[in-house]
Amino acid sequence: MIHTFKTAAISAVLALGLAGTAMAQDLKFFTIGTGGTAFTYYPVGGVIANAISKPPGSRECGEGGSCGVDGLIASAVSSRGSVDNVNAIISGLRNSGFAQSDVAYWAYTGTGTMEGKEPATDLRTIAALFEEHIHLVALADSGINSVADLKGKRVSLDEPGSGTYVDATLILEANGLSVDDVTAEQLKGNAAAEGLRNGKIDAFFAVAGYPTGAIVELASAADIKLVPISGAGADALTEKYGFFASSDIPAGTYEGVDAVTTVAVGAQWFTSAKEDEELIYNITKALWNDESRKLLDVGHAKGATITPDTALNGVGVPLHPGAEKFYKEAGLLE
Repeated sequence: MIHTFKTAAISAVLALGLAGTAMAQDLKFFTIGTGGTAFTYYPVGGVIANAISKPPGSRECGEGGSCGVDGLIASAVSSRGSVDNVNAIISGLRNSGFAQSDVAYWAYTGTGTMEGKEPATDLRTIAALFEEHIHLVALADSGINSVADLKGKRVSLDEPGSGTYVDATLILEANGLSVDDVTAEQLKGNAAAEGLRNGKIDAFFAVAGYPTGAIVELASAADIKLVPISGAGADALTEKYGFFASSDIPAGTYEGVDAVTTVAVGAQWFTSAKEDEELIYNITKALWNDESRKLLDVGHAKGATITPDTALNGVGVPLHPGAEKFYKEAGLLE
């Protein structure tokens, strides 16, 4: 009897071990490089990671379960931003990541701000996501009313490796300034907002979909303004670089802050040409199913603007074959 019990116990342990091994073999992990936790990329990345994931044992789609990719566990990873994400994709450090359309195109072609660097020819697009506005934030009583007024001021351009840093530099240049004309700081997200509030800096740039968390919190604690990026400097920028477009941030987006005209770029989702075609096809399909629509609509203020109708807007880097297959099947691409 004791022998029988031991045999049964051993058999059960072996069965559990084999089941666990099988489950581990079925699991696939997929990372999404995002940005700083206080800006838009990170929370949106979390929503998308949730939408495309379907761990073993999940309830079926339509029965209260996940409608993601069978066996997939996706995770949003905080990063330094667009440039960092592109480099991480190409190096194989991350499976995918978000980046500004301008940064990605320049990296793919080895032009613009990436001139002289080896082109990131393995970069591929999954989808265009949403519009990102360039915020130039100052205190309401700062006397900073234009980009030109930044001369001699302490300005955070965000960290090198971020798309914000790239764009802030271009905006300064389009307005006849350079990084040497300001006291440049490299603060990110909440650190930049806190630095402005405490008088350590006079202004900061942030490229993010509005409303962005760090600025929402700052506006509730201090009187701030959004400085316009418009006029001849903005015109020169949009004319030279087709990725930039003039666009407004509406009044009331941030507490007590008036509407402002600025420039915007597209936020897009990229991966490597080396990623499996069937996997990217299933991920793209999961992103655009009806259940994901519900998650996007409630998960973040920018979620409602992430739609299949705009999934190919402004795409300058080739689609991954898996994504291309989906868009053709969906009738979104000929």
